[in-house]
Amino acid sequence: MVTLWFSLVVLCWVLFFVLEGFDFGVGILGPVLGRDDHERGAIVRTVGPFWDGNEVWLVAAIGVTFAAFPDWYAALLSALYLPMVAILLLLAIRGVALEFRGKGDGERFRRRCDAALAASSAGIVLLWGAVLGVFTHGLALGADGQVTGTGVSRSLGPLTSGPALAGAALALLGALLIGAAFLTLRTTGPVHDRAKRWTVRLAGAGTAGVAVAGIATGSPVTLAVAVLLLGVTLTARGGRETLTFAGTALGAATAVVAVFTYHGDVVLRSTLDPAWSLTMTGAAATPSALKLITVVGVVVLPGVVVYQAFSYWVFRRRVASARVPS
Repeated sequence: MVTLWFSLVVLCWVLFFVLEGFDFGVGILGPVLGRDDHERGAIVRTVGPFWDGNEVWLVAAIGVTFAAFPDWYAALLSALYLPMVAILLLLAIRGVALEFRGKGDGERFRRRCDAALAASSAGIVLLWGAVLGVFTHGLALGADGQVTGTGVSRSLGPLTSGPALAGAALALLGALLIGAAFLTLRTTGPVHDRAKRWTVRLAGAGTAGVAVAGIATGSPVTLAVAVLLLGVTLTARGGRETLTFAGTALGAATAVVAVFTYHGDVVLRSTLDPAWSLTMTGAAATPSALKLITVVGVVVLPGVVVYQAFSYWVFRRRVASARVPS
């Protein structure tokens, strides 16, 4: 039961980072790939029907973590309270920018919304990437299961570590890549052509960077991701857009799974003493609680998946970025 719920936790986080990953990437790329108000509007419309549904997986991931692994949830959220609050505020700004963009009058107002969307999306990606980097490094977890330290340094200090900074940089690259791949799949016209060029460049840069990291660390997972990115580069050059997007999504999913399973059955490593680390079994809820939430999960989670699949099917057609003569 514990392994099942850990797998579901990881699945929820994978769905959030993959689905919201292209949302964030599109938001960042909007002012870059859109040369005028019409093109930027077309870019925003590619994620318009999906972004709020994709955000549901953050609620699911946090909720499932809280219900199935309360000690893990408590240690993470108490230690990383400030970055989590910042992420929530930036998510609110992003939502306002997306919803209000079409409500105001004039191109100047929409430009400001596009700038807010790009800045908030970039901030969210960098913070989440740093948090994932912290997962691989660990926290100063004491024998009582609480993270030591006080004040701002307790919450923001872990984000300044090497793994956190590397995670932020890789997350930004990954969001840009999956966002560009999504735009090639969902648009026509000049935005599609620019997005294709960006996909090739980003995939090539990612291949080189991840290959160097894989050789330096000797990590087979990292080298496998480098090979996958090479395949994405080749498919993007050949115009095979569905395969390109599928490859980027698979790469993002693999990276998230690798982060959460980096320490085996240890869900949160203690940097003070390995014996104080939180394990899956040690952080899990009681067996009776796991049985209860299993009943709820069997009813709720499949319904969310079916609804989202249906919404993607309904809004499957491409968005034209070229102006239509009147």
